[in-house]
Amino acid sequence: MTNPHRTNPHRRFLHRLVLPLRIGTVLLGTVLIGGLGSVHAQEPIKHSYLVLGAKTAILGEDGNATWEYSGGSRDGFVLPNGNVLLAFSNRVEEVTPDKQIVFSYKLSSENKEIGTAERLYNGRTLVTELGPKPRLLEIDPQGAIANQIPLEPETDNAHMQTRMARQLRNGNYLVPHLLAFAIKEYTPDGRVVGTLKTDLDSLGGRPAENWPFTAIRLDNGHTVVSLTHGNKVIEMDIKGDVVWKVTNDEVGGLFKDPCGSQRLANGNTVIGSHGANTGISMVEVTPENKIVWSSDHPLAAGVHHFQILTTNGKPEPGKPMK
Repeated sequence: MTNPHRTNPHRRFLHRLVLPLRIGTVLLGTVLIGGLGSVHAQEPIKHSYLVLGAKTAILGEDGNATWEYSGGSRDGFVLPNGNVLLAFSNRVEEVTPDKQIVFSYKLSSENKEIGTAERLYNGRTLVTELGPKPRLLEIDPQGAIANQIPLEPETDNAHMQTRMARQLRNGNYLVPHLLAFAIKEYTPDGRVVGTLKTDLDSLGGRPAENWPFTAIRLDNGHTVVSLTHGNKVIEMDIKGDVVWKVTNDEVGGLFKDPCGSQRLANGNTVIGSHGANTGISMVEVTPENKIVWSSDHPLAAGVHHFQILTTNGKPEPGKPMK
């Protein structure tokens, strides 16, 4: 079956993006790897990437910022048209490379925060609002609410209700609920049709504070989850059993509240630590938990989420798994 997350239009947009924005090369890690697609043995991994957090910027593979915008961003994507979709706590904006706002949505008066922004295949924008009426919204291109789904975060703590909601290719939505220790799958009419729990005994139970922050549904049905306060990232199978995990034991204590994560096409996982205000804030690990790239770039300090754009000059294919 063809996977819409791996479509040629997304591959083509990155080719268009890399040249106009002159996204160069950045080498922020010193570890070497062989066998990474067309990357030759002993060639250092270099990424260009969008960072979202205290700073909002696109960093080239040469370490230079090719684009910067207002800080305090929470979520976002570089879109196929070259614009950047950004979520802040009180608004969502689509911004052109020359920083013109071409789409916006403001937080409703009945809620307290925004947590998510994702452009959907139907042209709408997925937004989550946190507060007294936690909900998932589809916003049309004119900024009007086209659909809304009440969420079940199991807490009145608005800041801890949910984070990186994403639409699945079956049309449902995958929503992490931090204090519920649960990733819930909602249908467009608001029914919960699946739940993955993160307070498993094998992960230390609730005392380990494995709050799910980012949840990524893979093509094989598995789900990669950043467990922010638990300082680990896991992969769960369809039944909810843990089939892979990386913890601070494997990365020498570099995880400091990992929030954003992205599964790359080569099978590696990039993880960002929101609590790393200095030093290394992003690492890339192989399925064997070997660190093969890291970033201590000052613009990536306190990274909330991110998007890997290129690796050694080649675009990351398909819709980003983040």
